[in-house]
Amino acid sequence: MRSLGPLAIVAVIAAGCGSNGPARTSATATASPKKASAREKAVRFAECIRAHGVADFPDPNAKNEFEYGVSVTPAVWKRATTACKDLQPPGTLSSKRTPEEQSGALKFAQCMRDNGVKDFPDPANGEPLVDTTKIPSLGDRSPRTDPVFAPAMDKCRVALQAALRDQK
Repeated sequence: MRSLGPLAIVAVIAAGCGSNGPARTSATATASPKKASAREKAVRFAECIRAHGVADFPDPNAKNEFEYGVSVTPAVWKRATTACKDLQPPGTLSSKRTPEEQSGALKFAQCMRDNGVKDFPDPANGEPLVDTTKIPSLGDRSPRTDPVFAPAMDKCRVALQAALRDQK
């Protein structure tokens, strides 16, 4: 997994993208083959998300999924995912967890609440482990620099890593 530093918040997502904005004008972003492969769709999604303000969003892994730590404000993430939703294939930005995986995700969420992020929600199965748009106390602050969120992530790193191992 690509590490994004001490505050990695990971969401494994499948791929696809579209844009209503003018950010991409290359042939790759504006024209598509009649039958794009899953890999091509995944790469287009990554390009779209990067073009809409999430510069460190990675290219897809071998399974055409993304291992990504949220490093932008909730407003930037929401703008990027909204801009890229038109070509988004089914299942993008969600991942069903087994009962064991969901249990690990719930333990991680409880750890975050126990360490000061009182409005950290339990992740719904089929949704990202961390969705910064559902944490009102962050406002428009970056999760990497928030004075409560960042230290909680440091303290909950073991619970996060355990939840992610369960998803592999």
